[in-house]
Amino acid sequence: MAVGARSGHDEPEKRPDRPAQQVAAMTDDSTGRRDGDAGSDQGPDQGATPPGDTGDGGDGAGRSGSGGAKKPRSFWKELPLLIGIALILALLIKTFLVQAFSIPSDSMMNTLQRGDRVLVDKLTPWFGSEPERGEVVVFHDPGGWLEEGKTPEPNVVQKVLSFIGLMPSAEEKDLIKRVIAVGGDTVSCKEGGKVTVNGKELDETSYLYPGSVPCEPAFGPIKVPEGRIWVMGDNRQNSLDSRYHQELAGGGTVSNDEVVGRAVVIAWPVTRWATLPVPSTFDQPGLSQALAVAPGAAGVAGALPLVLWRRKKLAARHTAE
Repeated sequence: MAVGARSGHDEPEKRPDRPAQQVAAMTDDSTGRRDGDAGSDQGPDQGATPPGDTGDGGDGAGRSGSGGAKKPRSFWKELPLLIGIALILALLIKTFLVQAFSIPSDSMMNTLQRGDRVLVDKLTPWFGSEPERGEVVVFHDPGGWLEEGKTPEPNVVQKVLSFIGLMPSAEEKDLIKRVIAVGGDTVSCKEGGKVTVNGKELDETSYLYPGSVPCEPAFGPIKVPEGRIWVMGDNRQNSLDSRYHQELAGGGTVSNDEVVGRAVVIAWPVTRWATLPVPSTFDQPGLSQALAVAPGAAGVAGALPLVLWRRKKLAARHTAE
């Protein structure tokens, strides 16, 4: 026997250690195949996948996910939709909330100046709110207040902007004045004096145009019908208001139904931004006849049930005796 020869049953010969990669590539002791080739011989029952398909959601799944993701819609494709939504919102706001109006004259100086843009509250009238003394209101021409004149024909852009409330309409005939008296009030003004409502003089120095005379021309006393208002401009000598239309239907008053809403703020120009509150002179005690009568009427209404109950109790006692 040759020296160094070994039997197949003897102890294996010790060999030098192999690198880890080489060991990993070795075949297993049962199949003689490499681990990486194991799946290639599997039959259909073993879940073999066709070439190019990744059954385990590996790299193929990543490629499929990135390729199938929806691309963001182009801004230019979304722009018409955004414009449409904005126009609908503007139309709803104009119809139910607020509307912008332009001041075309000097009749409300210095409270409002020509060219000012005011925002008019159109929400509260939907809930039954009616004009109150001291408020600045916009109303439709009751008929005969504005001179009949040919207005320039607006172009398409102006019509669209006015329709959605971003621009005053040239076709609508609206006026803006201050409410001096409401339905049930008695208003009058003597030459050289002050305007009186229900016998109370108004201190109008806070809002009248400097140098403007409160009562010129004189008028009244006038009883304002229910559901109507008496209006006057703050620039009394440059305002064709209720005083100058007493010969028309309504005697110079305006129906509450003609009122568009109350002007609440000057929105433009920015340097003129301001709110339009009710002057304090309209809050003086006794100005409102309705408020003066209300406490007494409420007292009578509250005492009546008590009196009737007492009378019934006394009658029952007398009957029992």
